Amino acid sequence: MIPPGETIGILGGGQLGRMIALAAAQLGYRCHVYAPEADAIAADVCAAFTQGAYDDEAALAQFAASCAVVTYEFENVDAAPLAVIAPHAPLHPPARALEVAQDRAREKRFVESLGGRPAPWATVDSAADLAAAITRIGTPGILKTRRDGYDGKGQWRISDAAALPDLPAVPLIYEGFVEFSGEFSVILARGADGATAFWDSPHNEHSGGILARSTVPAPPLIEDHVSQARVLAGKVADALDYVGVLTLEFFATAQGPMFNEMAPRVHNSGHWTIEGALTSQFENHIRAICGLPLGATARAAKGAVMENLIGDAVHDWAAILSDPANHLHLYGKAAARPGRKMGHVTRLVL
Repeated sequence: MIPPGETIGILGGGQLGRMIALAAAQLGYRCHVYAPEADAIAADVCAAFTQGAYDDEAALAQFAASCAVVTYEFENVDAAPLAVIAPHAPLHPPARALEVAQDRAREKRFVESLGGRPAPWATVDSAADLAAAITRIGTPGILKTRRDGYDGKGQWRISDAAALPDLPAVPLIYEGFVEFSGEFSVILARGADGATAFWDSPHNEHSGGILARSTVPAPPLIEDHVSQARVLAGKVADALDYVGVLTLEFFATAQGPMFNEMAPRVHNSGHWTIEGALTSQFENHIRAICGLPLGATARAAKGAVMENLIGDAVHDWAAILSDPANHLHLYGKAAARPGRKMGHVTRLVL
């Protein structure tokens, strides 16, 4: 058990790291952020900040030496250099979770080995591979980079086999479209002792590949799939010997829950838990990685709706605050670019 007063290291300087640090401060911990960008918004609320590259092993080792435990808010970090952290502090979640989640093909094989069912897929390393994948899986489909894609980045919709995009010189994956009645996520916290707690699964709505809204409770068409999806999520967490918050995203289909992707971290679709649950995903992440007992995950209200503020929507902050029932979270980012998550607002259903 890591007692309050110790320092928690956070790899990544974005909004998730910022909210992790705020939850840690509530429990009496200090945080030290490590990120490559000079304007890391998580550093604004932390006791210390180190600017460094994720592959700078000397800088990573020095950073880890100042921490009692290290976590991360961003999975697109090469796991190999993180081996230098182990002699100084435990890394939670484990590096293996990064290795699995940051490669879409490896992730799908891993989930399939545990009995999960993703959409039809194939690896693509050449134009010939893509043509073969389309012949086998059909169109429409989505061509994705195997690594580094998020929020709709690194993705191309394929609707016609005769009109294919120029392939980037990186490993790719082709996924077939599936018919679904909704999208949802399973968010769990797992302690080092194996104790596991689940939050209600939100109904997730996307726009342009970016999460726009998460709602709990989810409608019955989604709720009917949650228990089966939780079984798979629990298997994933156990197989990885996971510690911290883990998120799996699913499609609700006529054949049951279909796995989409996993995130070995706190997740955008769990932001509703800050006000809407007895213990937020961020607090339980801190509890898990520090060896504290997990907090209760039941809803604190009849329901909650979380909406992301994307790009210029952040400029509506005054109107949002004019409704006293709204809970506004701004991330402190300087520029409101299209497609950039600038904050979120949550409204409870009492």
